[in-house]
Amino acid sequence: MTSAQPLPFVKMNGLGNEIVVVDLRASAKVFTAAEVAAIAAERISHFDQMMVLHAPATKGTESFVRIYNTDGSEAGACGNGMRCVGWLLAKHLGRDHFKVETRAGILDTVVRDPSSITVDMGEPRFGWQDIPLAEEFRDTRTIELQIGPIDRPILHSPSVVNVGNPHAIFWVDDVDAFDLARLGPLLENHPVFPERANISLAHVTSPNSIRLRTWERGAGLTQACGSAACAAAVTAARKRLTERKVKVTLPGGPLTVEWSNDNHILMSGPAEFEYEGVIDLSKLAPAPA
Repeated sequence: MTSAQPLPFVKMNGLGNEIVVVDLRASAKVFTAAEVAAIAAERISHFDQMMVLHAPATKGTESFVRIYNTDGSEAGACGNGMRCVGWLLAKHLGRDHFKVETRAGILDTVVRDPSSITVDMGEPRFGWQDIPLAEEFRDTRTIELQIGPIDRPILHSPSVVNVGNPHAIFWVDDVDAFDLARLGPLLENHPVFPERANISLAHVTSPNSIRLRTWERGAGLTQACGSAACAAAVTAARKRLTERKVKVTLPGGPLTVEWSNDNHILMSGPAEFEYEGVIDLSKLAPAPA
């Protein structure tokens, strides 16, 4: 690592999903993948996702936000992280409604209080090329994918969608009955997903509720994944398993997701401040390979 001025960060969480926010809007600095992985490897700055604010790229937005996973890879979306960014920007700007931009597009954010932050996560993409998949599936409500013996697969027939990141949702009767720590990496890196995928186990418990566990691409098991909650909600509604507004309960707690009539996904939930710290890139050890 090259010597650099220490960078302040804010540690937050969205339903236990560990988030680090770094504000680089006044700097030309862009983190390398190695730097990101090294930051994640430090106890004080460990994260599931790191949200890095850069100067706006589009007029009318407050920031362009780069989203990083613990392995240094970039993500297109992070619902829990966006709520954390929203809360910090609301305090800084002194208003409750604004836009930020990510690789997934421009996102509207409304902050009522720390327990109620709504992010417009944009429109879901269901086309196999847009997810993307390595081969054509005309109906992505269910694709041919299984893990385990052909006659007795452990998991099979997921729904797939892109909500900023690729997601595969396996419909099960008990989300805790599977070793997702073992199955997640195998499915994340399955050849059908050329850009890897987030892997979720979903159980529809009523027309308005879903239980969910997620293995996040580039991060691993997580207490909560906002984009996975959105993915589960829209694919459940698309399969007519639920209504278009549902409560999605993750290990860290519930989110409300509404697939609105204009095809946008509205995700609402809390954000929690933990502490502030400083990243000194010159003192970071390289992350373990």
